[in-house]
Amino acid sequence: MQSKGSSTRFTGMGIRPRMSTLLLSMFAAFASLYVAGRLWQDAENRVYLAKELDRITGQEKFVMSVDDSWKILECRERQKTLSGLEMELAAARQEGFVSKHLSETNRIPKKRPLVVIGILTGFARKSNRDAIRKAWMGTGVNLKKMEEQKGVIIRFVIGRSSNRGDSLDRSIDSENKQNNDIFILEKHVEAPEELPNKTKLFFAHASENWDADYYAKINDDVYVNIDAFRNTLAAHLDKPRVYIGCMKSGEVFSEEGQRWYEPDWWKFGDGKNYFRHASGEMFVVSQALAKFISINRSILRAYAHDDVSVGSWFIGVDAKHIDERKFCCSSWSSGAICSGV
Repeated sequence: MQSKGSSTRFTGMGIRPRMSTLLLSMFAAFASLYVAGRLWQDAENRVYLAKELDRITGQEKFVMSVDDSWKILECRERQKTLSGLEMELAAARQEGFVSKHLSETNRIPKKRPLVVIGILTGFARKSNRDAIRKAWMGTGVNLKKMEEQKGVIIRFVIGRSSNRGDSLDRSIDSENKQNNDIFILEKHVEAPEELPNKTKLFFAHASENWDADYYAKINDDVYVNIDAFRNTLAAHLDKPRVYIGCMKSGEVFSEEGQRWYEPDWWKFGDGKNYFRHASGEMFVVSQALAKFISINRSILRAYAHDDVSVGSWFIGVDAKHIDERKFCCSSWSSGAICSGV
């Protein structure tokens, strides 16, 4: 027979576990709410960061500052370097570790091209293309040797006909199949007034397709001394952002019907003179500037002439303008790089 005190003790012991269970349940509920809140906050942060990434990388339409462009270029270069190191590490893991001396002795690194030359041409200019192939560009094996041994990649650059798939397009496709030296801008329609946009697309797409130090635009009536050209470019490799050409200025023609008429003549001030820019026969930009064009191509203004347009893009950019008189193609003199025909 139990006493009254014993009964009270057992009743208290029964209440205590129920209180502990209640406290544990309340704690678990608060913990769940806390975790859910943090997950919701993290999700909001991820959405915000994703939107910011889309904004910076150009997946949404916006106006990018020059500073943002340089930062993106730097990030892309670092990403390329990291990807290359990851590939090397994966290869090393598959083949086993080798000594540093042996890897440096046996490994033959792929040379980076010095320059990609785009020769802007048109449908009716086949005779000019054939003359250039014969005179200084080369074909087949010789063209390949120039790429591998001299680091010079040369392509004719042309768009498509306004009547897509017509005889003009088929002729270019056939010529390219035979020579494999034409860079076709599939989204560009050939027209004289579209030359500035054609030049812009060449720099944009060339910098996306080839990882070179420089990108050069040349007309299809210019002959080039490749060795002298290479030596001149090599002298400026220590400069990060260069714009090289035969620098000039000149009158802005404001009367419609004139040969060099500029519809936006009023933007150039009362003096009606163009700012300093490289002559259109031949000019070169370094990789950083070519990628700057690629990133901002949708908002870069094109004027009536391609040389003026390119010059305008670099006025507000931290680029070094190099007035290289050897790029003046009006005459072929001793030590000259080019000659107009």
